[in-house]
Amino acid sequence: MNMSFLDKWRKGSGARRTAVPLADAVREDPGVIAELLSECELLRAEAGHAGVELDDSAASLEALDQLQPVWRDDPEVLPWLGNDAGLYLGTVLVRTVPGARWRVWPDGQPVVCLASGREIDVVAAGHEWADDGAPELSQVYAEVAEN
Repeated sequence: MNMSFLDKWRKGSGARRTAVPLADAVREDPGVIAELLSECELLRAEAGHAGVELDDSAASLEALDQLQPVWRDDPEVLPWLGNDAGLYLGTVLVRTVPGARWRVWPDGQPVVCLASGREIDVVAAGHEWADDGAPELSQVYAEVAEN
């Protein structure tokens, strides 16, 4: 995978280096960032163990909503899974809702920006889903996609 923004390290004094900020990388190559944010390895593994294929469709969000939330028993996995769930929701939105794209807030938080300018904090939605099961990912998708 060609990630040109990762190659743009600035050399500081000695061996110290500073990475290009994620927001700059999104502006440079939004396709690469979309690919990175869509990985969601932990969520894909959990879904796969349950027999759910994540194909970046709205239907896969409905299938995720039906999973037994076994991750809630593991306080170390829960935050990571919530993060992945939010990124996966964002991936489905970016790939299926016309005009939706990734945007990174100055603090580094990835959000989905709609053609209308509305921004969706998908990571927060993913954490709510992982923690409580509500709102369901498919419900968030439906509300966003209809606007």
